[in-house]
Amino acid sequence: MPYGSWINQLPTGFFLAVHVSAFALGAGFAWLAVKRELTLLSAAFSLFAVAELFYMTYHLDWTVFLFAHTIAEVLDLVAFVLVFAAAVYSTVRRPALGEAKP
Repeated sequence: MPYGSWINQLPTGFFLAVHVSAFALGAGFAWLAVKRELTLLSAAFSLFAVAELFYMTYHLDWTVFLFAHTIAEVLDLVAFVLVFAAAVYSTVRRPALGEAKP
């Protein structure tokens, strides 16, 4: 018996609740980022929300495990890169502290 096989005993509703909650968080943060005109973060959180939709397709038996999870993981990876890029970009474009303004 592989380690962690107990997770298979949980009902499908549990997994759907987890992914719906994560989708709601991602969509909510994307909406806030759009309102604040943070385009990289809004794209990242939107991709995260879409990834959660792909995770749900497996639990609803619309797709197979490898298809849904591969696409979702790629979307999560791109979202992670965008969050990192947004952090670097906001740091690089910020003026240095103590710099005299003309």
